[in-house]
Amino acid sequence: MTTSANKEASPDQSQLKAVFANYFSVKDALIKTDASITSAKATELAASIKAVDMNKLSAEEHIVWMKVMQNLITTAESIAKSKDVVKQRGAFAALSEGIYTLAKVSKQDTPVYYQHCPMYNGGKGANWLSKENEVKNPYYGSQMLTCGSTVETIK
Repeated sequence: MTTSANKEASPDQSQLKAVFANYFSVKDALIKTDASITSAKATELAASIKAVDMNKLSAEEHIVWMKVMQNLITTAESIAKSKDVVKQRGAFAALSEGIYTLAKVSKQDTPVYYQHCPMYNGGKGANWLSKENEVKNPYYGSQMLTCGSTVETIK
């Protein structure tokens, strides 16, 4: 019974839950440096973004959603179309910016960790979100799995 009560208290959570879950699947595939799984997971992510009913988002989420939605779709689709993990990782950096903005205004069931790799992109660095505080770098995979740090915890 508490599950349905939670859904009623936060109807928007179900709208964005699939988006976040699919984002984490893309991240996990990149950690494994698997371009074909990353592509498949990005296809699912793009579909979940398109399936969001904006009318069920909170006012604050709706404002952010309108700003990031098109970029999220475009970026997820470019990851899906690519079979080159280097290009996928570049697009994932842009994707992560939009997902971070969305996570900041969306209530999360569990803490989400905003993590940073200082070495990616020629030392410019890049960020990503994770459900684990332990760093598993999607930009380098097994090459430098633990490169990076948690810079923020979103609750």
